[in-house]
Amino acid sequence: QVQLVESGGGLVQPGGSLRLSCAASGTISKIYSMGWHRQAPGKQRELVAEFAVGGNTDYADFVKGRFTISRDNAVNTVYLQMNSLKPEDTAVYYCHADLGNWIDRRDYWGQGTQVTVSS
Repeated sequence: QVQLVESGGGLVQPGGSLRLSCAASGTISKIYSMGWHRQAPGKQRELVAEFAVGGNTDYADFVKGRFTISRDNAVNTVYLQMNSLKPEDTAVYYCHADLGNWIDRRDYWGQGTQVTVSS
């Protein structure tokens, strides 16, 4: 069984920084894509940043220059370094992975971690 476990959310002042981590565990044969989405109250879930199929890195326009996604393939973990945070970045951040488990290929989601940007 595959699990995505997130950590690193919290409360931060505007202009501050946070680093999110997401570790994929279980029976994994291949990770096709892995990254972060977010959902603010009353809004749809949206892509933040991800390592896409083929290895490209995709960022939403609203985080370019502020957020950086990185990964450690040895431990199936992705990170999201968030700098210059704004109140509008407040949301639940979800880790997402499109991966194979030797039986099939599926989408997996983490439980979400709250990020609140407020003074």
